[in-house]
Amino acid sequence: MKDIAIIGSGFSSLAAACYLAKAGHRVSVYEKNETIGGRARQLQRDGFTFDMGPTWYWMPDVFERFFADFGKQPSDYYNLIKLNPAYSVYFGIDDVITIGDCLEKISNTFEKEEPGSSRKLKKFMDAALDNYNIAIKDLVYRPGVSPLELMTPVTMKKIGQFFSTISKEVRREFRNPRLISILEFPVLFLGAKPSNTPAFYSFMNYADFGLGTFHPKNGMYSVIEGMRDLAISLGVKIHTGSNVTKILTSDKKATGIRVNGEDVNADIILSGADYHHTETLLDPDLKQYSEKYWEKKTFAPSSLLFYVGFDKKIKNVEHHTLFFDVDFDKHAAEIYDKPAWPEEPLFYASFPSITDKSAAPDGNEAGIFLIPLAPGLEDSPELREKYFDKIMSRFEKVTNQVVKNSVIFKESFCVNDFISDYNSYKGNAYGLANTLMQTAFLRPKLKSGKVKDLYFTGQLTVPGPGVPPSLISGKLVAGLIEKKL
Repeated sequence: MKDIAIIGSGFSSLAAACYLAKAGHRVSVYEKNETIGGRARQLQRDGFTFDMGPTWYWMPDVFERFFADFGKQPSDYYNLIKLNPAYSVYFGIDDVITIGDCLEKISNTFEKEEPGSSRKLKKFMDAALDNYNIAIKDLVYRPGVSPLELMTPVTMKKIGQFFSTISKEVRREFRNPRLISILEFPVLFLGAKPSNTPAFYSFMNYADFGLGTFHPKNGMYSVIEGMRDLAISLGVKIHTGSNVTKILTSDKKATGIRVNGEDVNADIILSGADYHHTETLLDPDLKQYSEKYWEKKTFAPSSLLFYVGFDKKIKNVEHHTLFFDVDFDKHAAEIYDKPAWPEEPLFYASFPSITDKSAAPDGNEAGIFLIPLAPGLEDSPELREKYFDKIMSRFEKVTNQVVKNSVIFKESFCVNDFISDYNSYKGNAYGLANTLMQTAFLRPKLKSGKVKDLYFTGQLTVPGPGVPPSLISGKLVAGLIEKKL
């Protein structure tokens, strides 16, 4: 039995804590903020409840697999609602495509947009399902220690998909620009342009169209609460308001952490905090990745988020609504090629109170608005206000309603907040992009190469960004620790 200290309390940290406690270790989690969850915190104000981070519940099988490892199931902790429709996409004024809750409905929608496309969609989705079974049921559960992990008889047949891109594969089959945008949208969760994302990642399209989109009752934070309850039942101790300012070492071995100015001894340190930040807690000669290394990496976007309380119900929207009424490629270039605040941003809106009455008082609506941004941009109250006005004007125009005068309050969250609240490198929101050269063993390692008994988990390491990968990352690092012990 070892004393294990975990920095951070996001999905990956809580997952790792559960696995390590189950293995018999004394596990303590230290969270700098006053509430757990990392990026998946919750905001409550005036009877409204908002998920501050993730709002999409995809890949339910990954959650089921996690809880099953402890003889549990998600329904022991929270209830899921399958969204129907899954989401809608605006391409202009009163010009919207709605994505249903099953492949048959989605195929009918495609066929109306582009005759013959339903047949092409079936072919595309068959390949996406095949990739999903390879990736989610096998490859992503490998710890990224060696390139040989990717070399299986099945993946060798797929090698070409690692050198083609999502963009090429989608355009090979489809001509309609609206359908192309919808098919390329899921890889935005991987944090890279479709033109830079390996075609193999089409498994995200199966997660979208094949498995569907869900909403946990009371929001994504109910998943965090379920994981917390599981962890506590296994003996994990969770400390909030506990800021770790130093990783203690002796002879290149981790020996503890400094928390709120006091030293806490531990046999093993595991950080689910930002990877770059975690290494700043070490003496400089113990970092395994230099500043130049991080500068060269392709990061997923940051975000400007607004949490808005409306005094009325919002019309002509679904629980999840995407606004693609501007140039997709131009906004992507302003994130990845020439970082700048976008002239005309794509944005996403979520209205959880459409599905879940607990999200807002009766007759009111809770709205979450997200604009993807390049990390590291200047962030100021004036810029936030400018972009709120910009997207609200577009929102009113394309959905044909007036909402600005119904705003009870709004709170924002942007680059500076990601840095101050999460120690996020350049204020990124999602981690490292899943490009070809940042996949699997090419990502920062789960185990420190310079400090014995120091490990990492989360979105900057294996397997990548997103909530399901974070659960998997926690399992992978716990497995490495157990193997070492």
